Amino acid sequence: MGDGLVSVEEHLTRVLDDLAPLSAAEVPLMDALGLSLADDVTSGVSLPRFDNSAMDGYAVRHGDLASVPVTLPVVGEIGAGQAGVEVLPPGTVAKIMTGAPLPEGADAVVPYEWTDRGAEQVLIEQAPIVSQHVRYAGEDVREGDVVLGAGTVLEPRHLGLLASIGRPSVKCGRRPRVVVVSTGSELRDPGAELAADSIYEGNSFLLAGAAVRAGAEVRRLGIVPDEPSAFLDVLRGSLADADLVVTSGGVSQGDYDVVKAALRPLGTLWFGGVAMQPGKPQGYGRVDGVPIFTLPGNPVSSYISFQVFVLPALRRMLGREPASLPWLTARLGEAVDSSPEGKRQFLRGVLRDGELHRVGGPGSHLVGALAASDALIVVPEEATSLAAGDEVQMLSLGGPQ
Repeated sequence: MGDGLVSVEEHLTRVLDDLAPLSAAEVPLMDALGLSLADDVTSGVSLPRFDNSAMDGYAVRHGDLASVPVTLPVVGEIGAGQAGVEVLPPGTVAKIMTGAPLPEGADAVVPYEWTDRGAEQVLIEQAPIVSQHVRYAGEDVREGDVVLGAGTVLEPRHLGLLASIGRPSVKCGRRPRVVVVSTGSELRDPGAELAADSIYEGNSFLLAGAAVRAGAEVRRLGIVPDEPSAFLDVLRGSLADADLVVTSGGVSQGDYDVVKAALRPLGTLWFGGVAMQPGKPQGYGRVDGVPIFTLPGNPVSSYISFQVFVLPALRRMLGREPASLPWLTARLGEAVDSSPEGKRQFLRGVLRDGELHRVGGPGSHLVGALAASDALIVVPEEATSLAAGDEVQMLSLGGPQ
């Protein structure tokens, strides 16, 4: 591309080609939410395990109810986990609770509502059909079935299934350990006193939160001043327990771009411009073998860079496919202008009544507008303006990642 810029796709390909899923390990079930299964999971039991009642009522032999109403003796009671009656003699019934095993010989359940709820004898006023209110063994899952395939990203419903088939743990790709660092001598932690030339630091919270939401374990190192030696000391001190490092700030063309000044001499990182707005200055490579993203310092630029490049990287490391989230389509609610031509523009927007509406201006410092948005609107490189009603690509900023 012109002006020495690479395309969004070129930079994303550079990143994803450098990464692979992390090694898999056996993970306790409650720690596996959001992780990808490394192997197929086969059930060692059937669900249900045995024929059981779907209602509170009476286990019956259907043939004994050829004529109703009818009064029959109650030979016992079967509670869940209490198989008190194993065989039901002809001409009798057994009181049974939901989930309790159906005695041999019984082929239906009469709900309490169809009876007088007798204890020693019961009057049955309505007859069920054969198999009514019975859950049969294996009707949901059969022993030996593959219940979840390799690559499945575990949701709460999957954890419920795994627990139900008796799996206390599963083999998954582990969570990436991500270190987040912000640079800038003007930055102060929230709650600190501000000088006339200082500002509160929000990028590390923004990026750390996005990484946690993507499924990573995150360590926020806080603020590093604009001193290359201090930055390198902090960085190298964090690498032993990191699978990925994300920095913000210090990668543009200024005199105090500490990240570029510290890392460029290593010769293991690429720094350059990507044909996008915001987010043009980017860097990626490795330090002592650990992948590192160096993102721009303006908050909107940093966040959009995370969504476009870092999020796919984390998904690749987690073993999720596809690595990139799907870009959806929607129609613009109003016209938008784009400048300059030749760069892909990412606008903040809200999806309302099926239409995308722009939020705020193009400035990469407008964090209030970013917080008010729930989508990124993509204006293609070749477009200088789009009309109301035009169909555009969008990335939802809500939902699972």
